[in-house]
Amino acid sequence: MYPLVKPLLFSLDPETAHHLSLASLKLASRPPLRWLLGGAGADDPVELWGLRFAHRVGLAAGLDKNADYVDALGALGFAFIEVGTVTPLPQPGNPKPRLFRVRPAEAIVNRMGFNNKGIEHLVAQLRRRRYRGVVGVNIGKNKTTPAERANEDYLVCLRRAYPHADYLAVNVSSPNTPGLRDLQFGAALESLLQTVRAERDVLAASAGRFVPLLLKIAPDLAEAEVVEIADALLRHGWDGAIATNTTLSREGVADLEHAGEAGGLSGKPLLERSTRVLGWLAKEVRGRFPLIGVGGIGCGEDAAAKIRAGASLVQVYSGFIYRGPGLIGQCAVAARDAAAAT
Repeated sequence: MYPLVKPLLFSLDPETAHHLSLASLKLASRPPLRWLLGGAGADDPVELWGLRFAHRVGLAAGLDKNADYVDALGALGFAFIEVGTVTPLPQPGNPKPRLFRVRPAEAIVNRMGFNNKGIEHLVAQLRRRRYRGVVGVNIGKNKTTPAERANEDYLVCLRRAYPHADYLAVNVSSPNTPGLRDLQFGAALESLLQTVRAERDVLAASAGRFVPLLLKIAPDLAEAEVVEIADALLRHGWDGAIATNTTLSREGVADLEHAGEAGGLSGKPLLERSTRVLGWLAKEVRGRFPLIGVGGIGCGEDAAAKIRAGASLVQVYSGFIYRGPGLIGQCAVAARDAAAAT
């Protein structure tokens, strides 16, 4: 049904369309309308970190920041859903307008700024979920928290989300929170990785339950920087990484409407850049932990390219907005076939 409703949604302001789509999806996911969703992936069970994924395709963080729509999105057939980015305290994000379509390039520019209802709301929502797939929680810092105290925000979210998350993704790569990307480098990265890993181990011993830690990195990194991040993750015993977040580059789209808006660019123009970073990361870690590939996936072949570059799982976001739920099954089949061939 998506081709029928897409023109209506794309006639609306992007943020209005976002909220309307999710609200409509939530309604449609309830009986007797649930059959309309027809969620399906592929018969491709994968086990990673002790978790079972029905197939290799999930939803990236950012679409459901507050875990308000996990059950509805799960009905579409995602094998896993990453919620967030969530911060310790609620925050409104950046002023509107802050979300823009770059239609000719099948891209989106956002400068949302971690708008979310806070960790307590997200945890309450996860307690009520019925979705049986894997749920990851993407955590960040509040805008007003100084960079030197960023670790404290990550620890607050880690502690509260731990009992309810299947994995935790630490976001240090959004371009829309001042100073956040600086946490990907040097002493700040070392401190973050050590502090969060130590607290995770304490929580795991206390709860008797292991929750893997993944770091989400930016696409705007040089190869040497990716190597340094990979080595730091390995030294500190982290469990994986997600490559990549949105880009500040406007290469190939600079002259298109809305491409000049400030914020991170996602969608088709990100594919090559994000897959290149993924490949550098995979080359350095050499299979010592799994990777999730995200950025620019708009068809099955794009998902297959991520698998060939070294990803074990893939996530979609902007391509899902442009192509609709049918993209899930298409990518699941392509990812399965690519994994079988590698």
